[in-house]
Amino acid sequence: MPKFYRKIQGVGLPPGMLAPVTDDHKTRITLFDYNETTLLEKELNSVEESFDYKDTRTISWINIDGRDLKTIQDINTHFDVHPLVLEDIVNQGQRAKLEDYGSYLFFVLNMIRLDEDNGDIDSEQVGLVLGEHFVLSFQEKEGDVFDPVRKRLRDGKGRIRKMDSDYLAYALIDAIVDHYFIILEQIGGKIDQLEEELLEALEPDMPIRIHQLKSQIIYLRKQIWPLREVLSTFQRLESRLVKKATLVFLQDVYDHAIQVNDTIEALRDTLSGLRDIYLSNTSNRMNEIMKVLTIFAAIFIPLTFMAGIYGMNFEHMPELKWKYGYFFFLGILAIVGLGMLYFFKKRKWL
Repeated sequence: MPKFYRKIQGVGLPPGMLAPVTDDHKTRITLFDYNETTLLEKELNSVEESFDYKDTRTISWINIDGRDLKTIQDINTHFDVHPLVLEDIVNQGQRAKLEDYGSYLFFVLNMIRLDEDNGDIDSEQVGLVLGEHFVLSFQEKEGDVFDPVRKRLRDGKGRIRKMDSDYLAYALIDAIVDHYFIILEQIGGKIDQLEEELLEALEPDMPIRIHQLKSQIIYLRKQIWPLREVLSTFQRLESRLVKKATLVFLQDVYDHAIQVNDTIEALRDTLSGLRDIYLSNTSNRMNEIMKVLTIFAAIFIPLTFMAGIYGMNFEHMPELKWKYGYFFFLGILAIVGLGMLYFFKKRKWL
């Protein structure tokens, strides 16, 4: 089950001062440096190798996996990144946001993946720094959803190699948003399967499964909902870093974010409906059981009353010495019981 919180580090420290980070993931720096005709892709052996790609005529995408403080500090110092940005990069669990620092834009996004083995949701914070002719991306660990962007860069098809760094930032954001649809499709499939099972039969584990899926949906909503505001601000931002040609693509990814949030709301309403259906079916089944028991009790109440009368053993009871008294009494009991069954059937209680 996803956690709705992360352990906060560095409580009480001055703004911009970094708390020590315990991170077992290996730091890895990769570079894509390109223009319309050339592409350089390589893994950097040291952080110093990235310094040459700040002021170039080509577009540089430097991706840092891992949270090694020295590596991040060195890169941010060379690229003149504000200490508060560095603090947000290191301290994970930030809300999605966009901040304009004049010479660059800083994004915080949440990259979400679904564990195929246990069905848990894994959320990873991604920090993007969009500057003049460069994009810095910071991730907690290796593995991301940016492979389609890398493939487009390698193939040289489409407009990504022809556009500026703002389009590269858009492409990375769009890859994150598009992957939300994959996650929602997988969760939606589980909800559809659960709905079919619920309509066929009631199982004891269904409330737990409904609760787990609803927790995942609430967690996704918490992670994704602020993205609408980020993309809306990105479109309306008056910055020299955002070119007019990119605005139409920003509108497209904003529409995708709206669609993601609408899908989340629809899935949440569906789960609430499934919970109500389960409770209603459980109540109906209990009512059917109680109705059957009530009918049996109603039939046997007069029979018990009559049997109680003849069980009192008074001396002057003529039926006790009658040859056919026993069989006559059984007949009366049968007539009363069948008569009540007919009455219940006529009233459509059975």
